[in-house]
Amino acid sequence: MLEHVLHMTAASPFVQVVIIILATFVLEDAATLITAIQVQLHVVSLPTALMALYSGIVLGDVGLYGLGALAACWPPARRWIDMPGISHQRQWLSRNLFRAVFVSRFIPGTRLPLYTACGFFRAGLQTFTLATALATLLWTTGLFFLALKIGAFLLAHLGAWRWAGIVGFAALMILSGRVAARIRKNHTP
Repeated sequence: MLEHVLHMTAASPFVQVVIIILATFVLEDAATLITAIQVQLHVVSLPTALMALYSGIVLGDVGLYGLGALAACWPPARRWIDMPGISHQRQWLSRNLFRAVFVSRFIPGTRLPLYTACGFFRAGLQTFTLATALATLLWTTGLFFLALKIGAFLLAHLGAWRWAGIVGFAALMILSGRVAARIRKNHTP
């Protein structure tokens, strides 16, 4: 569906940016893959695609931080702020904020709890945003260019079946992230 909408809006880069940003809020990796394919098909320009992906992902991450900060304003949740041992964890998070946020971009299943916790405990928003922006530049750029190469191969060699290959590749990316998160969850004490 995303590729159809991007194709229909090829004459309006602004609309394409908005659509890509919104798509990153749903599934970042799938939006990255589909956007790379659309660049390969010359429907979206490379600069427009990357700018929209970076913006959408960082905005989504800051949005999770904001949800955590909003939750801290809710009276029943505020009791967790003063629980025994929480100040130690808050101090650890403050000392290791950049590293924790940066590394979490590469470990499936860690961003939602970490980013909302950062907002909940009012960890430094500037440091948080810098860490997520730099990690997004690395991760999304690598994933985008991998998808661009694989997409070029699929488009060139699968003919009428190219979309089945692209859907299969997207499903593989999504499932591998879920499997990695589940394995990590089962092996953490």
